[in-house]
Amino acid sequence: MRRVTLFVNGTSTNGKVVAVYGSLEDLLSVASSKLGIRASSVHNGNGGLIDDMALIRDDDVLYVSDGDSSEDPQDGLGGPDERGQTHTDWLTLNVGGRCFTTTRSTLVSKEPESMLAHMFREKDVWGNKRDAQGAYLIDRSPDYFEPILNYLRHGQLIINEGINPLGVLEEARFFGIERLAEQLETLIKSSQPPEDHSPLTRKEFIRFLLATTTKAELRCQGLNFTGADLSRLDLRYINFKMANLRGTNLAHANLSGANLERADLSMACLDAANLQGVKMLCTNAEGASLRGCNFEDPAGIKANLEGANLKGVDMEGSQMTGINLRVATLKNAKLKNCNLRGATLAGTDLENCDLSGCDLQEANLRGSNVKGAIFEEMLTPLHMSQSVR
Repeated sequence: MRRVTLFVNGTSTNGKVVAVYGSLEDLLSVASSKLGIRASSVHNGNGGLIDDMALIRDDDVLYVSDGDSSEDPQDGLGGPDERGQTHTDWLTLNVGGRCFTTTRSTLVSKEPESMLAHMFREKDVWGNKRDAQGAYLIDRSPDYFEPILNYLRHGQLIINEGINPLGVLEEARFFGIERLAEQLETLIKSSQPPEDHSPLTRKEFIRFLLATTTKAELRCQGLNFTGADLSRLDLRYINFKMANLRGTNLAHANLSGANLERADLSMACLDAANLQGVKMLCTNAEGASLRGCNFEDPAGIKANLEGANLKGVDMEGSQMTGINLRVATLKNAKLKNCNLRGATLAGTDLENCDLSGCDLQEANLRGSNVKGAIFEEMLTPLHMSQSVR
């Protein structure tokens, strides 16, 4: 048994769903009874006369008339001049349960290469399914489809308040409406807030610290702390790799075991900071103040400042026993009264560096540049074997 939907020829409303069985005469008899007319012929949506029951398929939409010819029921809704024209007839689309009425030309003319144009350019070529009222079924979101239909009507992109442009963009891509998709991408990009590159403040960072458990590894790689006041904070073992700490106040902060590799500490203040076992490979600390810092770890973990840029730094009075300053740049730096016992200064640039009053016992200065360096009031004698350059 097959099931079809019958309409009076020239209309697309008040249809009846009937079961098809027996002969063509039986179908005409059922149509007459259901539609209240004297049914004499049955036609398909293209106006073709059906004279054999074998031509009827399940869920077909058929039009019944008592004349000898059939007019397209959709065309019959327009004026006499519109009959027979394939692009000016009216269509109803059932999109996700909401019906939209428009003309075929609206769907076809504006974007001729879109999916909608291919679906409705030729009648019934795609075999589009219809609901009980004859509306074409489209399983998409009606909220996002409405701006697309309006665009096809007048060429303007208008999105009502409360409609997410991202949803409309996905529908435009689905239906292959490329020009509209480009407009939506531009709209979405322009509506997004600009990226915030402003530095973190002390208040924001403390809130960040309080929200993290003491056992969790705190990762602050690449963050911007320019000019922030982080003084006297417990910053142990935090990963500041490649962070921007330019001009930051880190006085009396506990940076024990922190990773400051390749970070920018230029012009920062680290006076009296605890830097035990700190990792500062290739760090840029030019012009920074590190007066009275403690780099000496009782556990024997040595601070590593290999390759760091320490031009013009003030490290007066710092405890740097066993520190690794290999190939670092300390040109014009101030290291008065520093404890550099057992420090590695091989290949270090100490040009014009003030080392007066330093303890350099067992320090390795091989290959270092000591041109213009000041070695007055040394606590222990400096042997030539320690520096061959």
